[in-house]
Amino acid sequence: MVGASIARGVGTLLTPRAIVGMAIEGAWVSTHLATYPLGIFQERTEGLRGYRIEHLAPIQRGLIISHLEASGTPILLVHGFVDNRSIFTLLRRGLTRRGFGSVYAMNYSSLTADVRTAAAQLGEEIEAIVAETGYEKIHIVGHSLGGLIARYYVTRLGGDEHVHTLVTLGTPHQGSYSAYALPSRLGTQMRPGSALMRELQEPVPRCTTRFISYWSDTDVVVVPQGNGALRHRDLSVRNIRLHGVGHISLPIVGDIVHGISTALAELDQEGDTVTAGVTPLAPRTRRDASESGPQQAGGRHTAQAHP
Repeated sequence: MVGASIARGVGTLLTPRAIVGMAIEGAWVSTHLATYPLGIFQERTEGLRGYRIEHLAPIQRGLIISHLEASGTPILLVHGFVDNRSIFTLLRRGLTRRGFGSVYAMNYSSLTADVRTAAAQLGEEIEAIVAETGYEKIHIVGHSLGGLIARYYVTRLGGDEHVHTLVTLGTPHQGSYSAYALPSRLGTQMRPGSALMRELQEPVPRCTTRFISYWSDTDVVVVPQGNGALRHRDLSVRNIRLHGVGHISLPIVGDIVHGISTALAELDQEGDTVTAGVTPLAPRTRRDASESGPQQAGGRHTAQAHP
């Protein structure tokens, strides 16, 4: 069965759209290598604060006027393995152009060797953002390993208390056979059937976080590609399948940026809040993870809030 899944994955790489996507992936990898040093040394800046809107573009004013709470809810971006926050340059700009005023990016060590340890560090960053902004719940967007770290924090460390929505991009939720190329503890954890993967599949019946998982059937890092979908009976999940999008390209594709912006602008309207400014949560009925059909894609912490 595994061999058949891998064979199907190889087949998707030979379609015309996949070939174009790989060319785009190559160009973006070159650009990302050039911007990588900026992500290492980037200084901390503050998210947007206050209520003056006349200087903002119409699309920014629209979100702030129609849903002040959605526009102010902090968003934390978490990068993948051997990377840094520069991978989110275009996504960050897309979010701020659409009116989101508190977009943070977290760098964790490229030498990280344990998902559980990194998840605990993520929790410390989130606690700091919660204390700084006054919002009790934030959103997270995690690319690749960053999504796995965030999922562990939310489902195994009680992080759903502080995370309204977790969006993952190219995250190996069921593990990846490419991890066998990493002769390390981290590589072992990301392999299908590992102790970590089994732990992540354990019951979490009271988890309140909303999950959105973007995965591509032409991702050459997550193998087989379908392992990028999040399937867990206790979680509220929307899986979105893409075609012709490479692993590194996931944070820059226009359809994904638009989809993330739309999802994070749509907060639950029911449910009581503990303090003013907290993102409200509506009671959810647990259901099996569902998967949408294929889509064609046109395709310490740092706050990034400047268009």
